Amino acid sequence: MDNNNSNNNNGQNQKGPQTFIILAVAAIVTLMLFSFINNLVEDSSKKQITYNEFLEMVDNGKVKSVKIGSDSIVIIPGAKDDDKENALTVPLITYYTGIVEDETLTQRLLDAGISVEGEIPDRVGFLESMLMSLLPLLLIWLLLSFLFSKMAKGSGMMGVGKSNAKVYVEKETGITFKDVAGEDEAKESLQEVVDFLHNPDKYAKIGAKLPKGALLVGPPGTGKTLLAKAVAGEAKVPFFSMAGSDFVEMFVGVGASRVRDLFKEAQKAAPCIIFIDEIDAIGKSRDARYGGDSEREQTLNQLLAEMDGFDTSKGILILAATNRPEVLDKALLRPGRFDRRVIVDKPDLKGRVEILKVHAKDVLMDDTVDLDAIALATSGAVGSDLANMINEAAINAVKHGRNVVSQSDLFEAVEVVLVGKEKKDRIMSPEERRIVSYHEVGHALISALEKDAEPVQKITIVPRTMGALGYVMNVPEEEKYLNTEKELRTMLVKFLAGRAAEEIVFDTVTTGASNDIEKATEIARSMVTQYGMSEKFGLIGLETVESKYLSGKASMHCGDATAAEVDKEVMRLLKESYERAKELLTENREALDKIAEFLIEKETITGKEFMKIFREIKGIPEKTEGEEAENQNPTVSIVKEEEQNV
Repeated sequence: MDNNNSNNNNGQNQKGPQTFIILAVAAIVTLMLFSFINNLVEDSSKKQITYNEFLEMVDNGKVKSVKIGSDSIVIIPGAKDDDKENALTVPLITYYTGIVEDETLTQRLLDAGISVEGEIPDRVGFLESMLMSLLPLLLIWLLLSFLFSKMAKGSGMMGVGKSNAKVYVEKETGITFKDVAGEDEAKESLQEVVDFLHNPDKYAKIGAKLPKGALLVGPPGTGKTLLAKAVAGEAKVPFFSMAGSDFVEMFVGVGASRVRDLFKEAQKAAPCIIFIDEIDAIGKSRDARYGGDSEREQTLNQLLAEMDGFDTSKGILILAATNRPEVLDKALLRPGRFDRRVIVDKPDLKGRVEILKVHAKDVLMDDTVDLDAIALATSGAVGSDLANMINEAAINAVKHGRNVVSQSDLFEAVEVVLVGKEKKDRIMSPEERRIVSYHEVGHALISALEKDAEPVQKITIVPRTMGALGYVMNVPEEEKYLNTEKELRTMLVKFLAGRAAEEIVFDTVTTGASNDIEKATEIARSMVTQYGMSEKFGLIGLETVESKYLSGKASMHCGDATAAEVDKEVMRLLKESYERAKELLTENREALDKIAEFLIEKETITGKEFMKIFREIKGIPEKTEGEEAENQNPTVSIVKEEEQNV
């Protein structure tokens, strides 16, 4: 209630200045319009003539009266013998001409019987003219004085320096910790500070103090902003929410003014929570070597000062979110400002299952749906990816005329999110279909021949909208957090097997392996520079990941000579893997040809069909029912390779 009353009071306080401004502008516009119309009417009723024309009208008896002024002669046309009634009638048009030195004019007019009148200074007209000139200037001066007085009070011109934070309360957000899944550790950390706000005496007895701030760090889409809104729903205290970019304007000093105003409002509403999303927009490290943005640095300095200045006993908590913690200023990250760093990382298997359940609770699903299988298949996916997959599955079910979502709809949704929709209008030539087919079967055969590779779930040569002409899907048997050196070397062989199949069968290569080569090079370089899996360099770190939560780009920390040697070592690993891929495919050429022909005919084959043909060719007995059931686990992993149509 207090918050609503304060908002109403602010609205009422703002109505006065707004009304004054509107009335002032309306008065100025009215005066200018009146003056314009008056001048327009006067100009339309008067006509200028030459002095010769005036004398000719006098001689011809067409002038009734003349008014001689200081700078002009006003001529009233008419016959000199008009009756009195007509004489009182003012004609629609009058004439005027300039003053000419003519001493005989007055006598000439009197001789012609024309009424002659001199000009008497009009004091009322003079005052009216002065008022018309000065009143707009006076109103403009009053308007500017009012605006500058508001700026002096710290609110800024037209509210430029005033904080525009959105204030949430429990009923408005509609999100609580129950709506956040897969981030149990982050929820636990934030639940503690919420409980601190609710029960401060319980912590004060033991001498604990409320943390000043908590920094939410993690990749995009993991739910940092959702967690902050859940805090708003749980806290039952005012929740001020702003983005980092809201502090930055084109005027220097506006951001700092907004920071001051934000903390001033927060102190009035304490206990409360302040949330700054994407804080890296104003919190980047200050570096004098390359100069700096004075507006951004002033805003950051003001934020640092305010975070040091407020009293935690009043119950003010600052939350901030970023996916680039490495660029933040060290002074911002130190204890006493942000006492806690809450990691909101990609969810594990259990977390993905919980996230899928949260997003699927309002979606009708049949008995075939297995969310555990989808969670296992989507290793590395974040909450926004999983939510998108559930929504795509529901859309797909409606598109096919079904009232409930099936497991097949979820499969297709995973493919849509990862590699895009099928491009049904793209028709490849028979030769291209053969090349793509052999390329994909080359990948799949390595998965079947190498024990450290993931089993094949699906092979297709149907083009997709994200540029894939074909791809192979693999089944992760379990979620893994580590990879052995053997597994990484097997990945290299598998990535390069598509190019190897092209060279073996067609005695040429295509552009289709560009993405495979890129991924293989990335793995090989990481093995040499980060994982210490190179015999030549051994246990030495030559690269450091700079942007862990975004691009994951690594930078080299070595001399040019060492970097050249690193390139040679990477090329050696890739060459060995390529030769290994050609060796395996050459030894299994019969399986390569038969499976490729089957794929050309069917366009898409399952992992079960692939393994059946492979066993028949190799003379391997069929698996038992239990093993077969395990192999039919319908899951789909993150796509390991895709061919780019360059």
